[in-house]
Amino acid sequence: QMTDLKLSLSVRQERRFVSANVGDNVTLQCFYEADDSAWLYWYKQTLEQKPRLISNIYVYDTRTTFYHEFKNNPRFTVDTENGKNRLTIFDLRISDSATYYCAIRYTLVLTFAEGTTVSVKGSSLNIQASVHQSAFETIQPGGSVTLNCTVHTGTCDGEHSVFWFRNSEESHPGLMYTHGGRNDQCERKPNTQTHTCFYNLPMKNLNLSHAGTYYCAVASCGHILFGNGTKLDFEDEVDSLLLVYFLSGALTFTIILVVLLPFLAYKMIKKNNCQCTESQARLSAPSTINAEV
Repeated sequence: QMTDLKLSLSVRQERRFVSANVGDNVTLQCFYEADDSAWLYWYKQTLEQKPRLISNIYVYDTRTTFYHEFKNNPRFTVDTENGKNRLTIFDLRISDSATYYCAIRYTLVLTFAEGTTVSVKGSSLNIQASVHQSAFETIQPGGSVTLNCTVHTGTCDGEHSVFWFRNSEESHPGLMYTHGGRNDQCERKPNTQTHTCFYNLPMKNLNLSHAGTYYCAVASCGHILFGNGTKLDFEDEVDSLLLVYFLSGALTFTIILVVLLPFLAYKMIKKNNCQCTESQARLSAPSTINAEV
């Protein structure tokens, strides 16, 4: 009975992160295995907010029911067929930046998929903010790294919040850390209302499971803006071993030279002294013969 229930609640989303521009269209796919009495749902969750119901549909029905601001909104459509539940958002806006969850309900159990985070970028952002990150970081297993994020805020009033997301092939993107409501790391430019803020994410004792792309995001004036992400990768263990072997060999060779050089120098000095003694003996021999004559 439990196995049948788990099968009926099978639901997943393959795309974990989508970056698009204002005005683009995006389609989010959800794959499911369902009983004929299951219902399918889409939810939208923005930072620091509760999930908000977008729609639901009976698994074998063709009519979708939309809720809240999504009702009678032609920018949002849902279609379901052959184990796929697709949410399409047309004419993207900055306010569409959020994490979208597909869910399935069987009897009284509601199961969520991993979620897809949508980042919408565009010049129409009123707060005129920007987020800058280093593109790539390479470290060795067991090492440490500090990821940096520079946020240039616009002229809108109110505090902003900064979030860190991680996206990898092994796991879905998730919120790691937040600098919520902390503007004490900001510098204000003279004669302007623009601030430059610096945020760090220190990480220690890292291993291969920490590989992935880390996104810094700023939420301000009702909008959220993502950076381009910093890809964290690890040096190849084979290359690291080769480097260790090379350095070990170089150290051994140096030790051998340190030991042999004094010995070779001693042998050369002793050999030179012997040659000098023989030469002096040869030179003194004729003088002795002439004296006797």
